Amino acid sequence: MTLLTHTNVLVTGGAGFIGSNLTERLLEQGNQVTCLDNFATGKRENIAPFLSNSNFRLIEGDIRHLDTCRQACLGQSVVLHQAALGSVPRSINDPITSNDVNVGGFVNMLVAARDNGVRRMVYAASSSTYGDSKQLPKVEDNIGRPLSPYAVTKYVNELYADVFARTYGMQLVGLRYFNVFGRRQDPDGAYAAVIPKFVKSLIAMQSPTINGDGSFSRDFTYIDNVIQANQLAAITDNPQAVNTVYNVAFGEQTSLNELIAILKQLLSRYNPAIANVAIHYGPERQGDVPHSLASIQKAQSLLGYAPQFNIQNGLSQAIDWYWHYFNQ
Repeated sequence: MTLLTHTNVLVTGGAGFIGSNLTERLLEQGNQVTCLDNFATGKRENIAPFLSNSNFRLIEGDIRHLDTCRQACLGQSVVLHQAALGSVPRSINDPITSNDVNVGGFVNMLVAARDNGVRRMVYAASSSTYGDSKQLPKVEDNIGRPLSPYAVTKYVNELYADVFARTYGMQLVGLRYFNVFGRRQDPDGAYAAVIPKFVKSLIAMQSPTINGDGSFSRDFTYIDNVIQANQLAAITDNPQAVNTVYNVAFGEQTSLNELIAILKQLLSRYNPAIANVAIHYGPERQGDVPHSLASIQKAQSLLGYAPQFNIQNGLSQAIDWYWHYFNQ
């Protein structure tokens, strides 16, 4: 695969789960990387190893401030925009802040990228945009009505990107992430994603709680697949491949019950007693979609996307990281 090398790259949300993994890979490939983060959800420990790298620069700031966005975009060739307030439940509890960050901050980044002549901006979109669409697999051109304020904000990002591309001649690519997991994903807090939350409970020999009966399914996507998609979107010279959106997933469905079974199996290698931890079932979560499965055909054909990690392979790597993280 052709890689992004020797380029000035801004990663917004660069101290977060996805952003820090992108930053790490880009530094390994010899890029000059600027990280913009306000540490609302990002962690200083995620970027601590990069601070001594002369190719790394940290700007501590908020995308809700246009001047900060302009400063961060100065001299950049590529922007990988990951900064956002994630989580459906968070957006239901506080729609105003989710909108301010995810929509207002996104428009600030578009304006700053435009005004600084950034060559291309790749932004984190979301599978939540499919809303109440029952079609499986999910195909980019067929979406439903959003089911949460978070989903609204991510769809509005796509609309703004389309308008800015047509109005100002910008090169913008949206990546609709499907349930990304992997190293550095935060296991703590009220809005922790399901995989690190389950792993933390199991390692502690505590019963994880599944929302619903465990039949809900997701297209879980390992972080390295996401890194690949971002690089391909940043470097493609195919005119048809820009100013559009792509599903970023593996293209396989896994139910929550199946997920728990895989986690138990993998964690039992470290502690056999984990295989016997009981599972609790709770009420379904408001705003949750029952099933999610991506078609990745568009990304395969236009970007050359070829995800290397299925759920089993990805979890094997992630579990190794989490086991050492929780047993330091």
